[in-house]
Amino acid sequence: MNETMIGWKVELKTPMLGNPAGAIGFVFNEYPDFDDNSKLGVQVIFENGNFDGFSVEEQGAFLVMHHPVLDYAGYQFANVMLVDRDFRSGYWDFARK
Repeated sequence: MNETMIGWKVELKTPMLGNPAGAIGFVFNEYPDFDDNSKLGVQVIFENGNFDGFSVEEQGAFLVMHHPVLDYAGYQFANVMLVDRDFRSGYWDFARK
């Protein structure tokens, strides 16, 4: 995979992490997939502030990948404490089209 997924808007297919099906999230980090390190797993933050990682297989099972949001494409993941801080400060606009 050559293109980054950072900043992509996603939607949950099923309830999880305290979110209903249809909840919106944004990809904030990528990492080598644990099953196939030539592919990328992603970390996603959701509307309620919960976040988790998704392997390539899990992305297909649990996420609808919508489109990149350019304002978030340059997000620089450092650690989850800063992700939480950014969420609390209102960095992500989950109502964004």
